[in-house]
Parts: sequence; C-alpha cells; structure tokens
Amino acid sequence: MTTIKPLADRVLIKPQAAEEKTISGIIIPDSAKEKPLRGEVLAVGDGTKDEKMVLEVGDQVLYGKYAGTELELNNEKFLIMRQSDVLAIVK
Repeated sequence: MTTIKPLADRVLIKPQAAEEKTISGIIIPDSAKEKPLRGEVLAVGDGTKDEKMVLEVGDQVLYGKYAGTELELNNEKFLIMRQSDVLAIVK
C-alpha cells in the first residue's frame, strides 16, 4: 500500500463528500456540485524553521475553494496544500 507523507509545511486532506441533495430534496447532478470546502487532516509535514505545524492528524478544517493540489490514490481523492491555505479548524 502506498502512503503519502507531506513535506515541510504541507498537509494531506481528505475532502468531505459533496452534498448529493438540497435541503428540499432536489438531487444535485455531478456537474453542478460545489467543490467541498471542508475536510479531515490525514497527515502533516514536519514544518519549517519559520512555521511550526499547528494542524494535527484528525483535525476537521475549512479551506479555500481553489486551495491545494488534487490527487487520486486507490480511487480516493485527496488534497495536499500548505498549512497556510487552511482557513480554520472546526471544533
């Protein structure tokens, strides 16, 4: 099995699944789904001398719409981004 270990100040995030339906029950087609802006931190780098890592594995986070680089591994989608691209930790 392949594992991903982010380097420096980067984090690996598993995006939360996109909404399948609206509140009123209308099914949203794949082409109209919004990119998720929330996810779970799966791995963190060691940081840099100028930036220590505040994110931890398991944190639920919010990030910008265009943040990170998408990658696919074992038919699952992930994002890798700099810690500074994360907007907030959701408690």
